[in-house]
Amino acid sequence: MSTINLTKGQKIDLTKTNPGLTKVLVGLGWDTNKYSGGGDFDLDASVFLVAENGKSRSPEDFIFYNNLSGGNGSVVHAGDNLTGEGDGDDEQVLVDLPNVPADVHKVVFTVTIHEGESRGQNFGQVSNAFIRVLNESTNEEILRYDLGEDFSIETALVVGELYRHAGQWKFNAIGSGYQGGLAALVSDFGLS
Repeated sequence: MSTINLTKGQKIDLTKTNPGLTKVLVGLGWDTNKYSGGGDFDLDASVFLVAENGKSRSPEDFIFYNNLSGGNGSVVHAGDNLTGEGDGDDEQVLVDLPNVPADVHKVVFTVTIHEGESRGQNFGQVSNAFIRVLNESTNEEILRYDLGEDFSIETALVVGELYRHAGQWKFNAIGSGYQGGLAALVSDFGLS
């Protein structure tokens, strides 16, 4: 099966078109232009579990390098700056779809620049950002979304989301940039 390449705003069935799919590995990757600004870049992938009202239910629904597991263990972050062998993922998240709590409507994947504001760094200095979803049991890539957009001043990106629709899981390629970094995202999802 060949990978489906998505464009911004495109939605695609995951479980319906892949019967038997239960665990997905979500890989996120990027390249930074080290020469701009001189400082080290530290990009972090984070996940928000979001209820039907668009908000996270509690701080446990924010999964990141200091809280690597959420949703009763159904969503597990593999850790900061994990490099997948040869396939270019910078960070990876494993999602066990059938075990995601029933009141979680969306699993939202974001990337932020650690201390981006204070270091004068933004996504204008980041290229080749992508998200991809693999079938964990076969390691086959199901879909990929390359964020070809040119971001300039943003310090946070909502990359994509897994969401429930009529009892199935779908994927939405979002690709939206935010100013205000992780703090802006956290408050957007109703956490302080």
